[in-house]
Amino acid sequence: MNIDQADAAELAVLRTAFGVDDEGEGESALGWEAVRAFEAEHGIVLPEPFRTFVAEITDGSYSGPPEYGLLPVAELPGDWGDDERKRDLSRPFPLAAAWMWEEDPEQAEDADEILEQVYNHGTIVLGTDGCAMNWHLVVAGPHRGHVWLITDVGAVPFGAQFGFTTAEPGFAGWVRHWAANKPWYDAE
Repeated sequence: MNIDQADAAELAVLRTAFGVDDEGEGESALGWEAVRAFEAEHGIVLPEPFRTFVAEITDGSYSGPPEYGLLPVAELPGDWGDDERKRDLSRPFPLAAAWMWEEDPEQAEDADEILEQVYNHGTIVLGTDGCAMNWHLVVAGPHRGHVWLITDVGAVPFGAQFGFTTAEPGFAGWVRHWAANKPWYDAE
C-alpha cells in the first residue's frame, strides 16, 4: 500500500470497478485544482490512490462501494446527524486497533473524548452500509491511507493484517474486495 504515489495498476483497477474508461477522466472527477483546494481548506493531503481517484476518475458513485454508494469527498451520509460538531480532518485519527466500545463496559475515563475524535478527526467518510455503519478513509495520523468501518458500537480497520478480512489494505484493496463481490469480513 503506497499512500504517497499513485500506482498505475491500482488506478486501472479503480477505473474498471467504477466503469470509467482508461482513455479519459470520469464525468464527476473533481480535477486537480479542486482536489488541491479541498486539501488546502482542510490542511491535509489525501492518500493515494484515493487522491488521484477523486481528481481523475470520479468523486462519488451510486454504484458503490459501499451499499449506498461512494460519497463525494466533501459530503457526509444523510443520517450523519445534526450535532453541529466541526469535523477536523487535519487532526490525527485516534485509533490503531479495533475498539468495540459497546462491549467494553469499563471504558477509560476519556472514552467520550476518544469517541468524539473517532467520529470527527482525521477521516473522510467514504459512504454507508446503512444503520450507522460508515466506511472512513483515514487522512491524518498513523493509520493514514487505511479504511475503517465505524459504527454505533465500535470501529474496525479493514485489511488482512488486522485479521478480519483477506483483503489488501487501503482504498484500492477495499474497492478490489468489493468488486470481487466478497463479504467485507471474510477471514475465518
